[in-house]
Amino acid sequence: MAKIKKKTKTKKKKSGSGAAGFKTHRSKKSAKKKSGTFLARFITFSKTALAVAILGGVAFGFVVLEDYVRKTGPVAGKTGELVAVGLPDWVNKPLREKIYSAATANGEDLTIDRDAARSVQQNLSRRVAWLEDIHVQTTTESICITKATWRKPLAMIKRGATKYYVDNKLRILDFVELSSLPIVEITGLTAAGSISEPGQECLCEDVAAAVAVLNMIQKRDERQPPQRRLLFEIQSIDVSNYNGRQDADAPHIIMYAKDKTEIIWGAEIGTWQRYLEAADIEKTAKLFGYYQRHGSLLNGVKYINLRESRRNISRPVDRY
Repeated sequence: MAKIKKKTKTKKKKSGSGAAGFKTHRSKKSAKKKSGTFLARFITFSKTALAVAILGGVAFGFVVLEDYVRKTGPVAGKTGELVAVGLPDWVNKPLREKIYSAATANGEDLTIDRDAARSVQQNLSRRVAWLEDIHVQTTTESICITKATWRKPLAMIKRGATKYYVDNKLRILDFVELSSLPIVEITGLTAAGSISEPGQECLCEDVAAAVAVLNMIQKRDERQPPQRRLLFEIQSIDVSNYNGRQDADAPHIIMYAKDKTEIIWGAEIGTWQRYLEAADIEKTAKLFGYYQRHGSLLNGVKYINLRESRRNISRPVDRY
């Protein structure tokens, strides 16, 4: 600061002479020249710096983009797990293992790429009767079944030593032990009746008649708390007299509780008027009315008669 003040005083002393004035003029010109040179250099430096910054920014952008792709994109040869969205709570470990085995074609690696997802979807469609309308896609860590309709077994059929399930739409399912669902065995089927392959529709008329009864009961049963489902107490449904093929006057369909109590349903769904029986909806109401009054179907009675209308029979239950 002291040095700057000294120079200022010197300039004031020489301002009166012509030489000083010339020098002063030359000094301004020199200052302008230096100023212009500095400005030019500054502009040049700024341009250079800007160019470097732009190039550096572009390079940084590619680095960041490459890092993003590397972190989020599928890695060649990477394997992951098979997951499913919205898995029903009744699907147990044996069934999950069956689904996984079919999806991987019994050992195929789950490489995370589109080809693997397509292969999994095809394997499930071809090999698994339990699923329909299947959609599969990849994530960064897995191959995911994002959407599928699960076929839920309602009844069981035996053909010799082989067991099958059938759902409410008469689709045949291969057998897997399931203890969390109320599955009723269908008995009294004719030996001539053929059972379709898993995934196909069962065309047996007597199976269809049994499933129609069970489906009507299940719809009403779904209003019950899960731990109070009536179908858990029904062991089997007998269609040996389907359409009166053994005895025209005897009940066509009879269910059996787990304590062997007969639950006499009667004619096939939709034919009650022909046989002067209670309407199907009345039969269902009577069954659940008994269940609610007594708290169970397992009360040691001989039978529960749903066939007769309330207008004709006052008590549908006879005890031993």
